[in-house]
Amino acid sequence: MNSEYSLGIDTSNYKTSVAVVDNSGSIICDYRRLLEVKKGEKGLRQSEALFQHVKALPVLMSQACDSFCGELSAVAYSSRPRSVEGSYMPVFLAGESLGRSLASALKIPAFDFSHQEGHIESVKAFSPFKEKDLFLACHFSGGTCEMLKCSPSGIEIMGGTKDISYGQVIDRAGVAMGYDFPAGEALDKLALRAEGSTELLTKIKVKDVRLNLSGIDTQIKNVLAEGSVKQEDMLVREIFEKLSDSMIGIISQTAAITGIIDVIVTGGVSSSIFMRNRMRGFLENLDINAVFGNVNLSQDNGVGIALLGGNAVWG
Repeated sequence: MNSEYSLGIDTSNYKTSVAVVDNSGSIICDYRRLLEVKKGEKGLRQSEALFQHVKALPVLMSQACDSFCGELSAVAYSSRPRSVEGSYMPVFLAGESLGRSLASALKIPAFDFSHQEGHIESVKAFSPFKEKDLFLACHFSGGTCEMLKCSPSGIEIMGGTKDISYGQVIDRAGVAMGYDFPAGEALDKLALRAEGSTELLTKIKVKDVRLNLSGIDTQIKNVLAEGSVKQEDMLVREIFEKLSDSMIGIISQTAAITGIIDVIVTGGVSSSIFMRNRMRGFLENLDINAVFGNVNLSQDNGVGIALLGGNAVWG
């Protein structure tokens, strides 16, 4: 069988991503560039993020095109954050513009998907759930904290945060401690090395698959402002424990409501090794089949988008 290729482009608030997959589902290349954020800042304005995508895309596209021999069958791109009406962010215009233009020039089909769909597919395609069409999915990232029911009829939001996301809690804490944005990877290492945890934060309450995270965010801010914590790694460990436990809560509640025990956990926050280890054991005890997938593919990437484009033309 001759190889055919699908190109995927994702331009999120965190990374510029370009990937190519072939018609056997193999990843040919996966190139990404983290957006640059000034020291002490907690993110980028949409205009600045869009500008950085426009600068980065030609470089990543050149690398991607050098990685395979043959012709593209499809171009796919993320056009919006989530699969709901009205979901929109200007940063996705960078990938959409390039994707549509390239497809027109090559006279091949172009497909648009949501950033969220790409996250789910990048884990699902390489998991035991690959052939399943009914399952739950968690999207835990810098901008999203949602519990989803995925079925042949589409994606239904079952619950999640009422205010800020898990990623915002972690990044704000990290920046306040002097780490660069995004701070998830650095804090994950602190949590893993800590020999114990503080007892300074209250439990995050989960009710009807809903929760608020602004409360723990304020507590963390106040604790750091007091300057009384001598071992930051122990505080970070408590933060990660509290967040993980609330994730277990919304997953278990959704499973109880829907009767579905197969769960895909994705999004940048879910790449935390500490959180994965803590959640996996608890969920197993609850007889919930949770798949976390490859750490790199849980973060922002173009692989899931490329796979979805490939599925659209190859079936």
